[in-house]
Amino acid sequence: MSPFITENFLLSNATAVKLFHQYAEQQPIIDYHNHLPPQEIAEDTRWNNISQIWLNGDHYKWRAMRANGIDEKYITGNAADKEKFLAWARTVPKTLRNPLYHWTHMELKNSFGITDVVLDGSTAESVWERTSARIASKDFSCRALLKNSNVQVLCTTDDPTDSLQYHRSIAASQFTVQVLPTFRPDKAMAVEQPETFKAWVKKLGEVTNTELGKYSDFIGAIRQRYQYFHDAGCRLSDHGIETAYAEEYTDSEIATIFANALAGIPLSPLDIRQFKSAMLFEFGCMGSEKGWTQQYHIGPIRNVNARMFKTLGPDTGFDTIGDAEIAKPLAKLLSRLDENNNLAKTIIYNLNPRDNDMFAAMIGCFQDGSSAGKIQYGSAWWFLDQKDGIEKQINSLSNMGLLSQFVGMLTDSRSFLSYSRHEYFRRILCNMLGNDIEQGTLPNDIDLIGGMVTDICYANAKKYFGFHV
Repeated sequence: MSPFITENFLLSNATAVKLFHQYAEQQPIIDYHNHLPPQEIAEDTRWNNISQIWLNGDHYKWRAMRANGIDEKYITGNAADKEKFLAWARTVPKTLRNPLYHWTHMELKNSFGITDVVLDGSTAESVWERTSARIASKDFSCRALLKNSNVQVLCTTDDPTDSLQYHRSIAASQFTVQVLPTFRPDKAMAVEQPETFKAWVKKLGEVTNTELGKYSDFIGAIRQRYQYFHDAGCRLSDHGIETAYAEEYTDSEIATIFANALAGIPLSPLDIRQFKSAMLFEFGCMGSEKGWTQQYHIGPIRNVNARMFKTLGPDTGFDTIGDAEIAKPLAKLLSRLDENNNLAKTIIYNLNPRDNDMFAAMIGCFQDGSSAGKIQYGSAWWFLDQKDGIEKQINSLSNMGLLSQFVGMLTDSRSFLSYSRHEYFRRILCNMLGNDIEQGTLPNDIDLIGGMVTDICYANAKKYFGFHV
């Protein structure tokens, strides 16, 4: 058969081809949000087979396999690695029109040079052998994959109590890819999960050598960790929230809620919202003081399948898109921070596609001229990071704001093979702009449009985050 992922994959006209190959393809990657484990980068992890690098922790694939009738034994269970890979290979033909079909074959091409077959049950044995041979080669490792993917900077996602020992080890090793931490304090807000919250507060006290009996002590300890992360090169925070929180509260109310949470006294829904509101405000102020960028990933409902959550735990493929009210509390939160110049550079990501235009319009209310694109409408995320979702995000941002100032794509992945998603985004972007030029809705000025492509793919992020690369 002819190759599926050709050099002009997703590029439907000559102008798109020129934009991609001349302006987008060779740009370095600044991956400012992912879930890659820093320990594996520090230790330059190698793998025994493709199943270990491809299927471990990939809830996108797990959901597809379950939908295809694959037993859990071959997904998160105790089946052998090869058995899991063969189960995935049988699933791949059933993912037609799902982004997994594109990503699978792009990753086979980019990381293993496999372009002459598509993956299915009949080709699985051959692909297993060919990928195993490549994985066994001396130049196939975690760090080699990052360098070969042209990654310049990647920002991991880290709990504030983390020692960051692996980040320091990477920095000391003179590895050419900058690996920086991101401050993700979700557990500091999780008073609705009393045991989790109490355990986290205890750990925070241990790493800061502080007694945390009072709310003021708690905030002081978190402030210590902001400085600790900053000293390790952190320049971003990230907040995974079901909705925005901006309830009215007093300091005494928050102090009482904190004390009750530690004492195991049940909290009301209002108590929980007030505490989350207070924490988001404090995080915003601390990040602004440091000159960081804050990210709000808004909209998931997590662990909706109670039976499977009890069996497998979190992050196993049982989260979904939420439909909470977002516009009013988000506007209030951003305005509350902006009021006393505490609104840092901010990226907001939506998970529900109904909110695309609302998010794109919201950012325009808080631009202040202090920096280009200070408030960003983030890239299509999670359930939306497929062709249709990417196109809709680009269209909403174009219609409501300035696409030219967009900081571009991220991986949001746990896999070192996922850097093909940056290529995927770049091809879609160039195809959209190429179509506009061909149809006469943009000028036929390749240098003008190509310059914008280069900015979105690389230069805007470099300038926005202030990375020294």
